[in-house]
Amino acid sequence: MSEDVSVIVVGSCMTDLVSQAPRLPKAGETIHGHKFFIGFGGKGANQCVQAARMGAKTAMVCKVGKDFFGDNYIQNFKNNAVSTDFVEQTEKAATGAASIIINNTGENAIVIVAGANMLLGEEELRRAQSAITRAKVLICQLEIKPDASLQALRMAKEHHVKTIFNPAPAIADLQSDFYKASDVFCCNESEAELLTGMAVTSVEEASQVSLELLRRGCGSVIVTLGPQGCVVCQSTNVVPKPVPTTLVTAVDTTGAGDSFIGALAYYMAHYSTMPLEEMARRANLVAAVSVQTVGTQTSFPFRKDLPTELF
Repeated sequence: MSEDVSVIVVGSCMTDLVSQAPRLPKAGETIHGHKFFIGFGGKGANQCVQAARMGAKTAMVCKVGKDFFGDNYIQNFKNNAVSTDFVEQTEKAATGAASIIINNTGENAIVIVAGANMLLGEEELRRAQSAITRAKVLICQLEIKPDASLQALRMAKEHHVKTIFNPAPAIADLQSDFYKASDVFCCNESEAELLTGMAVTSVEEASQVSLELLRRGCGSVIVTLGPQGCVVCQSTNVVPKPVPTTLVTAVDTTGAGDSFIGALAYYMAHYSTMPLEEMARRANLVAAVSVQTVGTQTSFPFRKDLPTELF
């Protein structure tokens, strides 16, 4: 039952409406795409599903609409063995939706309408409190109200639950308490740049940015760099460590960062003595599998699809 979940995610659910086209359209332009599909997304739900597929016992704390997309999302969680005890439906807003356009090289442009995600707050957190405070790892992002994420992180920290915070989509004036509440602060290049004002185009620059973020009070920082892997920096050892990944042919990078974080949470919950760089190295390899298939959650590997040396 949900009381003994190892990874709990407080965050967003989005229905992805995905169009594939040769290129991204310019303003005012209509172009022909060649494929359309509907998928399950939202950073929170994505991260939760990847952790579940690796074998973690997971629960999702989120809000969806009392609509077709909301009903489908709840079924999707059940299909992925994610506990839905704290998934609530509301009549006050629609299930969050994301319109995604992907070009032939796998780049994307995304518009999100948060909908019901924005109604997740104090009351829902209180109902999920026993599960949050008894989990091994809590993950939060910024696709719900920042206050709700911060409250969840604090709740977890008070009970010595490890916290992963993914400041995405990034906001320039992030409250300083977010850093202090993060055992692992995990962001990508563009998020790191928005938060610090420092450009991140190389491993060297990512290392500098990770030191700046660490100074703000995080336990450790991971800056993900797509095909260049990631940089890991910890307060216990402030030398930034580049963690390379294997080169693969990317078909669709949508959700790769979420795959990484879900895998990282799995390792943090199940291999507590493993060095963070090793967890990041393995999470890189899981994310590398996900970019080789089109779709977001549909591209996330299950434990059985991964090499045994990752476990």
